[in-house]
Amino acid sequence: MTMEIIGGKWKPCLILNIHNGARRPSELQRLNRHASRQVLNVQLKELEEHGIIERVVYPVLPPKVEYFLTDLGKSLLPVLEMMDTWGDQYRKRPDQSPQLLHAS
Repeated sequence: MTMEIIGGKWKPCLILNIHNGARRPSELQRLNRHASRQVLNVQLKELEEHGIIERVVYPVLPPKVEYFLTDLGKSLLPVLEMMDTWGDQYRKRPDQSPQLLHAS
C-alpha cells in the first residue's frame, strides 16, 4: 500500500519539497527540473487523491495554487527521511551497507 501511494519517481521528492516550504507549482517544477510539468501534475493529483497533500486555489487573477501536506502526509515524513538517509549513505559509500537506526 505504501508503494501505491508514494511509488513514483517524483512523489517522495514532492512530499519533502512541500514539507520544506515549496508550495507553488512553479517552485516544485524548479526544484525537480528533470521532471516534466505533466508528470509532476499527475503525481501531485495522485498524492491529492490519496489524501497526502491538499491543493488550495486562491480566488485571484491569475489563479494562485498552493499545496500543503495533510496530517496523513506528515505521517509519511519519518519514512521518507529514512529513505533519504539510506540513499545519502549509499551514494557516499556504495561498497558498504547503510547503517540506519531502527525505532524500538
